[in-house]
Amino acid sequence: MNVFDIIGPVMIGPSSSHTAGAVRLGRVAWQILEDEPVKAVIELSGSFAQTYRGHGTDKALVAGIMGMNSFDERIRCSLDLAKEQGLEYEFHEVMIPESHPNTARIHLLGKSGKTVDIQGASVGGGNILVEKINGMDVSYTGQSTTILVRHYDRPGAIAAVTNFMAYSGVNIGNFRLSRQKKGGEAIMTIEIDGEAPEKLTEQLKVLPHVISAIILKVI
Repeated sequence: MNVFDIIGPVMIGPSSSHTAGAVRLGRVAWQILEDEPVKAVIELSGSFAQTYRGHGTDKALVAGIMGMNSFDERIRCSLDLAKEQGLEYEFHEVMIPESHPNTARIHLLGKSGKTVDIQGASVGGGNILVEKINGMDVSYTGQSTTILVRHYDRPGAIAAVTNFMAYSGVNIGNFRLSRQKKGGEAIMTIEIDGEAPEKLTEQLKVLPHVISAIILKVI
């Protein structure tokens, strides 16, 4: 058993599920955006929708979207800080069928026009599970360094990425592929052992059929 599961996260707020996990969900969206967020539309389902104001889930999500960690004391005033920094945000209570009770969908717009959509849940003890990125199924927990590779579904695309990672001395611990349709856009979710080598993503981006590559560090 992981010691984290016993003692819980270092965090600000009354609830690991509604605050620490929520911060991490927001932070994942921020990492994937790779831009300064200027607008966030956040949809909350289940208990998140019912209690987000009282448990500070709204503050936690916005804090994560601004790049804060779960132990950052500024979480308490994140909504005011967002306004000061020009980050617009809005919350909507929705019903997401067959989802975990603590589920959020986060839609971000960046300063340069980049966008990202994620859906994930705070599953207890500050742990998270991101299930969708830009409409495609993934399985990201934030407990291992993970590389997300968007690419076109073409023969040899996966082999090119995984062979290059092996050449770079990177050991793959878990791999998942999701695609919208055959021959369309797809995404590799690659969990690795240890840290990613410097400039790995820049090198992956030049491989055939790769659209983008980003590193999600342990959060």
